[in-house]
Amino acid sequence: MTTTIKITPGHLTLADCRAIYDGAKIELDSAARPAVEASVKTVKDIIDNDETVYGINTGFGRLARTSIPADKLKELQVNLVMSHATCTGQPMRHSVVRLIMALKVNALARGHSGIQWKVLENLVTLYNNEVYPVIPEKGSVGASGDLGPLAHMSCALLGIGDVDYQGSTIPASDGLKKLNLEPVDLGPKEGLALLNGTQASTSLALAGLFLAENTFAAAIVGGSLSVDAAMGSDAPFDPRIQTVRGHSGQIDVAELYRNLLEGSDIRNSHLECDRVQDPYSLRCQPQVMGACLDHLRFAANTFAIESNAISDNPLVFTDNGDVISGGNFHAEPVAMSSDVLAISLSEIGALSERRIALLMDPALSGLPAFLVEDGGVNSGFMIAQVTAAALASENKTLAHPASIDSLPTSANQEDHVSMATFAARRLTDIAENVAGVVAVELLAAAQGIDFHKPMKTSPDLLEAMSMIREKAPYYDKDRYFAPDIEAIKSLVLGGKFLKFISSSALPSQ
Repeated sequence: MTTTIKITPGHLTLADCRAIYDGAKIELDSAARPAVEASVKTVKDIIDNDETVYGINTGFGRLARTSIPADKLKELQVNLVMSHATCTGQPMRHSVVRLIMALKVNALARGHSGIQWKVLENLVTLYNNEVYPVIPEKGSVGASGDLGPLAHMSCALLGIGDVDYQGSTIPASDGLKKLNLEPVDLGPKEGLALLNGTQASTSLALAGLFLAENTFAAAIVGGSLSVDAAMGSDAPFDPRIQTVRGHSGQIDVAELYRNLLEGSDIRNSHLECDRVQDPYSLRCQPQVMGACLDHLRFAANTFAIESNAISDNPLVFTDNGDVISGGNFHAEPVAMSSDVLAISLSEIGALSERRIALLMDPALSGLPAFLVEDGGVNSGFMIAQVTAAALASENKTLAHPASIDSLPTSANQEDHVSMATFAARRLTDIAENVAGVVAVELLAAAQGIDFHKPMKTSPDLLEAMSMIREKAPYYDKDRYFAPDIEAIKSLVLGGKFLKFISSSALPSQ
């Protein structure tokens, strides 16, 4: 049964956004219609009174002082949309396009944008019938909003450009015909309302957030398995240690490790061993992964606010007829929070890679070298760790802050920009790299656990082991390795390990 998310403007939750990302249908709350229509009337009154207001009857950006005669206003809006559709690169994924369309409906329906209800209805119809605008992923600097990506989205409403429909790319005009829709007739300000806003950056950031949650959960499972595989101690997860420091992420993460390791025969077998301390990649997991969780939550809060934000310009206030030009389109909050999330993601992968290296070193793990029998004849996990190291290292470059960069645009009218779109877009690349690292760890840790048979790990981790072994059998001798990594990576990215994590731990769950 397909889920339907009812959009009550300004009240989308992160769970709603994740459902949209995953393919839910949307329904626009009809209670929003009076506010939307009131904003249209305010714009009409300005034109009827022959007032000059930016974005309604003027040019845009550097051309803002150019007045546009009334008989050219509709042409102005269409020209604006077409001229701004300049993006390049691969098309954005349907999951991201769905978020862009839904977030744009959510913002415009709050009644401060001067856009017809019919335009919103058409966007919802396109969305629900899986007629997705083709939006190239590169070409926005995140101020004045995501002009280029949103122009490509808006072109579909006009029957211009291309859309994806049932797996095929077709002209947008044909897509409208399939749904018996006419191209929308844009009124004053409507093109600008559609183009201006941070919905593309925010949607890309949300996509990164959801993948970050998926990889975080898998890394917690991988880290727990690694503790048992290396016959490490669970003492560092004692709640008293976490409480005296006070960070909520650390406290919550330590509890996750305690719960996952509870009931492990392997752990119980060496309670009185003479090992004093484990290496940091095992012992300091609450501190590192807790910090990652804290900053993931920080970024999630920013993205949740921005998902409900009105970020076009100018804004219409119907209570007194004011139309005010400001700067809500500047996506700096999304850019900076994406940078924080990029760092957190990269650290998840960096710590996981160190645990892989630990498991393969007999001096640290007590396991066979490179986690394979008959070493020398078999290379085991030797080069799998090289892959993990390469991915973790690549993330160091990808995690460089994007928000500290700015190139002026529009003849220096837009003299400081956020670079939020790239800041958010590269989160998917980082998350996919982390998923590759964690996939190698899950395989390596499962291999280590199997070396301890007949002793068993905890019930929860046995369930995780079963998931892993269903995709990749025990590595008894060298074989073609890449498919195993890809299979487990798919589990990681698909969120299959989320069930091992308390739903309260992660923002969108």
